[in-house]
Amino acid sequence: MPEFLELLPPGEALKVLLGALPHRKPPVEGLDIGAAVDRVIAQDIHSPDALPPFDRSTVDGYAVRAADTFGASETLPAYLRQVGEVPMGAKPEFDLLPGETGLIHTGGMLPAGADAVLMLENSQVARPGEIEVLRSVAQNENVLHAGEDVAVGELILAGGTRLRPAEIGGLSALGITRVDVACKPRVGILSSGDEVVPPDVRPQYGQIRDVNSYSLAALVTRRGGMPDMRGIIPDQAAAFETHLRKALQECDLVVMTAGSSASTRDLTAQTIQQMGAPGVLVHGVNVKPGKPTILGVCDGKPVIGLPGNPVSAMVIAGLFVSPVIDHLLGLQSNRPEATVSARLSINLASQAGREDFVPVRLVQTDQGMVADPIFYKSNLIFSLARADGLVHIPADATGLPVNASVDVRLI
Repeated sequence: MPEFLELLPPGEALKVLLGALPHRKPPVEGLDIGAAVDRVIAQDIHSPDALPPFDRSTVDGYAVRAADTFGASETLPAYLRQVGEVPMGAKPEFDLLPGETGLIHTGGMLPAGADAVLMLENSQVARPGEIEVLRSVAQNENVLHAGEDVAVGELILAGGTRLRPAEIGGLSALGITRVDVACKPRVGILSSGDEVVPPDVRPQYGQIRDVNSYSLAALVTRRGGMPDMRGIIPDQAAAFETHLRKALQECDLVVMTAGSSASTRDLTAQTIQQMGAPGVLVHGVNVKPGKPTILGVCDGKPVIGLPGNPVSAMVIAGLFVSPVIDHLLGLQSNRPEATVSARLSINLASQAGREDFVPVRLVQTDQGMVADPIFYKSNLIFSLARADGLVHIPADATGLPVNASVDVRLI
């Protein structure tokens, strides 16, 4: 089939791919929250309780009526009668009347009549049963009100949200100990090449160990998928067809590496085209590294053909494989990717009209964070292993100057 007739920008290519995928709800499994970190919840969760469930103090000090402290200072203190102490984990056994106070600890329940808490360091004992107020406090100062964090029935997590440690803690605070999450999509990984051998085999002359299957499996795992490494395919059309057909039957997404260069040995595109409609959607992306990328959908299942060079494969996987896994998980939240602001250590050249992703090493200096580009060849995986992130050069730029401010996408 014709190759590279139209090179799409990576953002446009991704829209084409995602737009061709069916909108299906992912299968669901129930998990205890202790095992649900980084999983994607399958449905909306509403709060069964208010959080906090009662008015409580945020400091150690004295529960007070704010009006009783107005005008108090170190030179002109106010005096309040201490009528009790709030027990931790229990309801106060006293109410506050004008001119009264009670000792309270952080997290303690505010007694009826109190509307603020005086910090302990802004008070001192004047005589037994009486305290000096050395600073006035405003109404609601140092107080959390019932439902201030979450109200009863409030939507706390929308379906499609990835659970971070904060969300896990919030669920436990509400007594929600089990959640329904999207099942991890199975991602078939096929590596091809007559010269490729498994990592545990000593390569002979002209052979190389399989790098991409393992690095891609790690990326899939980190993104929330289940990698299924399906071995090394010989450069034969029948082998490509047999392995891809079986992978499409058993997996939710198939990723193929190598076999996508613009050469007579390119079997990936023609095999995808035979596996189901609509077939190949994109053959060639206007990006460096990774131009010979293939994006396809076969009867509703995505297939991505990556360049064989390890650096190119990983950069392109970040641009296309990761978002497709998000789609299969039903991920809805649009939290930005982690980035670090830095300035370039040198000039970076680029070809106008093409998007470049340049590996950089981050170096902390007295003047701030510096992004030091790593000049690489795309078949050298440790070029990427030595990098902390990628700098994106947009298509409308011919490069970036030294000291330019850049956002480094962490890898």
